[in-house]
Amino acid sequence: MKIRTILLASLLLGSYTLADTNSTKKEAIGYIKLLGGTLKTELVSKMQKGSQELDAVTFCTHNAEKITKEINAKLPENATVRRASLETRNPNNSADATDTKIMQEYIAQIESKSFDPKSPIKVVEDANSTRVYKPLLTKPLCLQCHGEHVSDTLSKYIKEHYPKDRAMNFKEGSLRGVIVAEIKK
Repeated sequence: MKIRTILLASLLLGSYTLADTNSTKKEAIGYIKLLGGTLKTELVSKMQKGSQELDAVTFCTHNAEKITKEINAKLPENATVRRASLETRNPNNSADATDTKIMQEYIAQIESKSFDPKSPIKVVEDANSTRVYKPLLTKPLCLQCHGEHVSDTLSKYIKEHYPKDRAMNFKEGSLRGVIVAEIKK
């Protein structure tokens, strides 16, 4: 009872209430769905045409960052959405310390088989912002560009365009990265 009272008091005394937290989480999840859905729709569309894997990586090279910027330009000034990974292909998607901690938690859950795909969202709040994370798990389609067995043509393209690539050798179900929405308070 005492802990609950302290928690409620700290929420009410701060600038954020529990209701604010829930609405902020819902808002952030909307931004995550917007970015993730847009990228996935465009990527699948490109892969259905032509030489799938090469079209996919070419799409990512030329469009993924641009789409992310376009979506962020439409969000409120205090909000951003982005992708992050521990094993990057594009160094602009590098994880910061908070991203790294969250991804390590996801990896530990996946490895211990305690990961719950029905409630994968993680929320991190600090004095300045609320971050909401959604894991990106490697699916069979992802393995064409990020798996252990990548075609020679694709491997050559990746080495040429991403000389510091570390986003290879993933297995189905492993953590590829996260989409994170951040809303400043």
